Amino acid sequence: MARGLVTVEEKAAQVAAISEKLQNSASVIVVDYLGLNVAEVTELRKQLREAGVEMQVLKNTILRRAAKDANIEGLDEYFAGPTAVAFSSEDIVAPAKILSEFAKKAENLSIKGGLVEGKVANVEVINQVASMPGREELLAMLAQVLQAPIRNTASVLQQMSPALKMAYALNAVIESK
Repeated sequence: MARGLVTVEEKAAQVAAISEKLQNSASVIVVDYLGLNVAEVTELRKQLREAGVEMQVLKNTILRRAAKDANIEGLDEYFAGPTAVAFSSEDIVAPAKILSEFAKKAENLSIKGGLVEGKVANVEVINQVASMPGREELLAMLAQVLQAPIRNTASVLQQMSPALKMAYALNAVIESK
């Protein structure tokens, strides 16, 4: 067998793996990366990896077969030209945010579309998702909301303390007379 040729079994395994990723990912973003230099691709992959997002350059035929196997319709239109796919299993916002920000700096990167929570999403939807607060920001906001009642109660108690002291002092003066 010649070097570099892929067997039918290897292609089938790759299609099955990509199909599973499409089904199990919270967010999948399809981008056109043609024209990015090595340094830009390396930086983009680094940013995505730090956010727990995996990016792969894949053949469009493999992607079409994987989408068909995953019963996902409407994604095929994004599989044209040079295609890279970012998969995020947990965070919906991170890949959209990173890729949108990177596309602003690198003119050669363009978002084609993708999947958000299993539904096909166009560029506008991806950009809306990118403008949302990230998972970490949402968790911080939730923590603040949960802490607010405790903080408010503590504040009220601290403010009442001098008033209570004054009331006890006046009560003691009244009782002594």
